[in-house]
Amino acid sequence: MATEQVQELSAEEAERLASVEADRDALAALVEDLAGHSRRKRQLSARVVNLVAQREPELLAPYIPDLVDALYRPEAQTRWEVLDALTLLVPAHAKEVGAAYDGAEAALFDEISATLRLSAFRMLCTWGATDRGRSKKVWPVIDEAIQCYHGDLEYRDMLGCLHEFAQGKIEGGVAGELAGRLQFDAENGKGSYLKARSSEIYDMLVKRFKLDHPQKRARTVSKSEDMDDDE
Repeated sequence: MATEQVQELSAEEAERLASVEADRDALAALVEDLAGHSRRKRQLSARVVNLVAQREPELLAPYIPDLVDALYRPEAQTRWEVLDALTLLVPAHAKEVGAAYDGAEAALFDEISATLRLSAFRMLCTWGATDRGRSKKVWPVIDEAIQCYHGDLEYRDMLGCLHEFAQGKIEGGVAGELAGRLQFDAENGKGSYLKARSSEIYDMLVKRFKLDHPQKRARTVSKSEDMDDDE
């Protein structure tokens, strides 16, 4: 995969990546460009940051706060490249990457970019899988995303992220609600991949957590909705 991505680099991207690999001081300048005024420079820098993360993620550890800040740039590409970089930093720096939660949640429900939504979903699943408490925090937005994007093209890839999430250090209640959410597709899913992948995750959760009749997450009714119902 990494080889394919390198082959797709523009001459400018390859030059910038080579400069970072040759001179570590160039990395600071690269990250600084994420907050620059030029949209083009921000996108270029974010792309190279992602490539650095694929090769040596630890180099970016001191710059996690800058990467979190870059999630508030207006263009989708800067955000998805940075989210992918942060995902690669999660295994060794989950606590620090937790500061990206709000930015990732906003990206998850972006109305324009499917690529951005998928990157956010992947990051949140990866982060949530590292700890029971994190899984509880992230689960409501993951569950909402499952419902929002179930019929979209990126949902196939989202199932892969859910498989990784289900294998992680998730809380038992989260596991039960995830199994409940996937049960229908596991039994009646349209399309061989959707049914097979959902069934794989469902069966794993039932076996691992010894689940009996798992239920979907109960929908939370807001005060405003409750008042509307009363009226």
